[in-house]
Amino acid sequence: MKCTEFLKELTDYLDGNINANLKEELDEHLHWCHGCHVVLNTTKKTIEIYRDNQIYELPEPLRNRLHQAITSKCRGSKHDKSNA
Repeated sequence: MKCTEFLKELTDYLDGNINANLKEELDEHLHWCHGCHVVLNTTKKTIEIYRDNQIYELPEPLRNRLHQAITSKCRGSKHDKSNA
């Protein structure tokens, strides 16, 4: 199984909406693929935070860097579309 195939099945994997054979393949992939393991754990944690409805205050320097990165990315996306 490739990482792209794992990512396509991630939502169903988390929801438990997959057959036993596919789950076994995904579990095997997770056993050796650190990147997909990180994605799975990060996604699970994001869902937990969202469900708990907890507000986490970020330190101001981190909040500013995050805001700048998002703003820069959005500006880049608009620029890319105008060149298409």
